[in-house]
Amino acid sequence: MQRSDKTIVSFRFDEVIVPAHPGVINSESLAKPLHMLPVGGKAAWSTQFDELPKLIVRMTLADGTVGLGEFYRDHEWPRIEAICANLLGTSILDYPLQDLPLPLCREYDGFECAIWDAYAKSLGVPMHALLGGAIRDRVPVSAWSSHRTQEEVGPWVRRYWEQGYKVIKFKCDLEDDVAGWCARIKEHAPGMKVIFDPNQRWENAGNARRIIRELEPIGNVLLLEDPLPRWMLLDFAELRRFSSIPIVLHVSLPYVYQGQRPHDAINAIAHNAVDGFNFNGGFAKFQALDHIASTAGLYCWHGSEVDLGILEAMYVHQSAAAKSCIWPSDIFGRMIRTHDLLEKPLAFEPPFVRIPDDGPGLGVKLDEEAIARFRTAQRTIS
Repeated sequence: MQRSDKTIVSFRFDEVIVPAHPGVINSESLAKPLHMLPVGGKAAWSTQFDELPKLIVRMTLADGTVGLGEFYRDHEWPRIEAICANLLGTSILDYPLQDLPLPLCREYDGFECAIWDAYAKSLGVPMHALLGGAIRDRVPVSAWSSHRTQEEVGPWVRRYWEQGYKVIKFKCDLEDDVAGWCARIKEHAPGMKVIFDPNQRWENAGNARRIIRELEPIGNVLLLEDPLPRWMLLDFAELRRFSSIPIVLHVSLPYVYQGQRPHDAINAIAHNAVDGFNFNGGFAKFQALDHIASTAGLYCWHGSEVDLGILEAMYVHQSAAAKSCIWPSDIFGRMIRTHDLLEKPLAFEPPFVRIPDDGPGLGVKLDEEAIARFRTAQRTIS
């Protein structure tokens, strides 16, 4: 490869808002926003995730190679413009892929995805080859839901059970009767396991112990993720001693402004606070987290922000190449949102998804008609 052929010459951005299917996020009477970050003048937890814009980028090299990327929801244009200005005219061959010349911000992974995709396409290899190669040809995945009423939860979960899913993940808080949910799930979908994610909203160990004691006799809880505020690692460790239900910490590197970093995993292990992890982040940093977990003999799964097809394709490649990625990942395809913006959807065979193989790199192509339908803005920076 010639260095000049791999010079970045332009970025094309399509801003889209892709809504969820009606009723699929939560029961109508339990509409609780899930976006954990402030949006404009609004406080955290005040905006539903599918109301926020997502950004698709096509990064073009001098030889015509196009790298695809997707940004996490609610991007910041001034930072994107500044990053583009720094990258234009440079060659991707000059970059150390594990430490790109980008600021630490939520936009990092979108640019990293495009650069890695272009690099893999230039080599003619699938993306997971840049991570050392896939150790599995399909990745376990779960179903997903936010808050549900007691009347709805059983039949709702049975739909996924009948499709072949073995695990469903629920968002919950102290207002939810999660033991009641589990009893109804056991009745309607025997054998279905449940992951609960309170997003730290069980508040303290006293609340968590009470709820855990109600859940244990039912016997269908697979994992409990972030039951308490993340700084309470001593209480996490206490819950591990208190119950046989595995306790999991979510290390979400896109939440950079909340201070989440890879060393959070090391700190949790040092405190004997967790049985495993939910990890999400870009290619290089997710691999670093996988190495931490696998070295410690712990399992993980790949988290998400209920994203679109490009990021989910990235997650599949990452999970396929990660030794510790044993538990079912948060990869949903068109289960939650009305479209993934892919010409050919990811190949789900519940409870698995296969590695995308529609060409080198990410192995996916964009659906131009779908992008046009959901587009709210378009920009080219060159």
